[in-house]
Amino acid sequence: MNEIINKKVEFRDLGQMDYQQAWDYQENLFSETVNLKIENRKLPPEEQVPTPNYLLFVEHPHVYTLGKSGKEENLLLDEAGLKTHQATYYKINRGGDITYHGPGQLVGYPILDLDNFFTDIHKYLRLLEEAIILTLADYGVEAGRIDGLTGVWLDPIKQENPRKICAMGVKSSRWVTMHGFAFNLNADIGYFGHIIPCGIDDKAVTSLHLELGHPVDEATAKSRLKNHLGRLFEMEFIESTQRS
Repeated sequence: MNEIINKKVEFRDLGQMDYQQAWDYQENLFSETVNLKIENRKLPPEEQVPTPNYLLFVEHPHVYTLGKSGKEENLLLDEAGLKTHQATYYKINRGGDITYHGPGQLVGYPILDLDNFFTDIHKYLRLLEEAIILTLADYGVEAGRIDGLTGVWLDPIKQENPRKICAMGVKSSRWVTMHGFAFNLNADIGYFGHIIPCGIDDKAVTSLHLELGHPVDEATAKSRLKNHLGRLFEMEFIESTQRS
């Protein structure tokens, strides 16, 4: 564990960014943090440098991503179909199966050294989910979890019409995290019809604007979610305009 605990988190809103570009962006911050932890362990406590933390918000053009445990057959489009729908496809190094990212979806990538917070990946996932649940509650939308499934769901108790509104998939190495969550605000859920979302074929997907019956102001949603994340993780945010 770090001798120096750093709960400061640099917040960066990247706007719309190509998936590969954002992945490389994450990887650079992730690798720098992991490498700093490795170097710190070679030093006496008084010479160690605090590890940084980041929270990235981004929106991607249409893209499908397949996690390490996913099955390629859960993508229902061939190469021609991807071109028709102006979508790209990547196999990536997070957990989970296949998901979709696109306009109107808020994607969050926390790159945190959990040694600065708590070393419990299950708690980490539950707090990410809780921040989404609290944000939905701000809009009067009741949401929760379904046993055995990650992400945030509507109608999680009776499950008469369960539908996912936020998908999650993370990677962690030496307690440093990357990847994160995809929260549907004004998303075109028709794109989910071209996959078996997260490998689950008996439950629907929704977006907040469909539940409310009107478009969502995304700046307000971002602010509310960021505030909930900050409180749950006891983060001290540092604003940043840096994109690269």
